[in-house]
Amino acid sequence: MAESDERTTSSPSDNPVDPSQAWLELAPDYERARTREDSLDRLVEWPAQRDLLGDVAGRSVLDLGCGNGGKLAELVRDGATASVGVDVSGNFLSVPVPGLELVQGDLNELDAVPRIAGRTFDRILFLQSFGYATDPVRTLQAARAMLADDGFILLTKTQPIRYAVEQAERNQTSLGEEYFSTARFSYLSGWNDQITLTKRRYTISDLINVFSAAGLWIETAIEPQLSEDARRRYPHKQAWMNTYLGILVFKLRPHPGR
Repeated sequence: MAESDERTTSSPSDNPVDPSQAWLELAPDYERARTREDSLDRLVEWPAQRDLLGDVAGRSVLDLGCGNGGKLAELVRDGATASVGVDVSGNFLSVPVPGLELVQGDLNELDAVPRIAGRTFDRILFLQSFGYATDPVRTLQAARAMLADDGFILLTKTQPIRYAVEQAERNQTSLGEEYFSTARFSYLSGWNDQITLTKRRYTISDLINVFSAAGLWIETAIEPQLSEDARRRYPHKQAWMNTYLGILVFKLRPHPGR
C-alpha cells in the first residue's frame, strides 16, 4: 500500500468508507497507479525503502499490507528467503515466486493468520499500510513479537503535515488548526475517485509515542525526496513535493528488555 500519489478533493457531504474495507476495491487501482512512470512510489518511496532494508540475502521478510506482493517478490529475487506477504485484498501476483508466500489476511488480526503463527522474521514491513491499523499499538506489538534476534521493522507513513496542508486548503483554515485537530477526516482516493476514505490524524509526536508504547525505538528516520534527475524530468512532482512534503520512513527496533 502507498499513499503519496493520493489527493484530497472530498466535500463534507461525502460518505466515508473504512480504509481497510475500501482497500479491497482500491488495491487494483493502486497497483496500476504505482506502475506509472512518474509515480512517487516508484521515484521516491520504494528507492528509500529499499535502501534502508540493505542486503536481504538469506533474510526472511514479512510484508504486512503487501498489496499484490510485487515489492516483496523483488526482495526475494534479491535473496530474501522464507518470506510472507499479508494483504486483506488477496489481489496477488498471478505468477508464483519461489520462496514467497502471499496470504490473504488483516494486519489488524495478525494472530488470526495461521501461515505466520509461531514464526519469526528478520525484517517486517509496513510500507504505507500502518495507517490502516485500527489499534496501532496492538498491531505493532504483534509485529514486534515476530521479530527475530537483531531484526527490525521498516515503517513508512505519509508526512502528517501533508494532510494538514490539504485540509487547511479545503476548509480555509490554518495549518496549525488542522495539524493539531483530533477529528477524523475524509478524502477521495486519487486512485479511484468513486471511493472516499476516512482516516485518523497523527502528529509526528503521536507517531513517536505509538512506537514507544509498542516497545520500539527509532534507529533511523528519513524524509526522502526526488533525485536531481527526477526533479528535472518531472517538475510537476517536485511542485507537489514542495507543498505536501511526501513520506516519513522509520527503521524501528525493539527496546532492550521490553
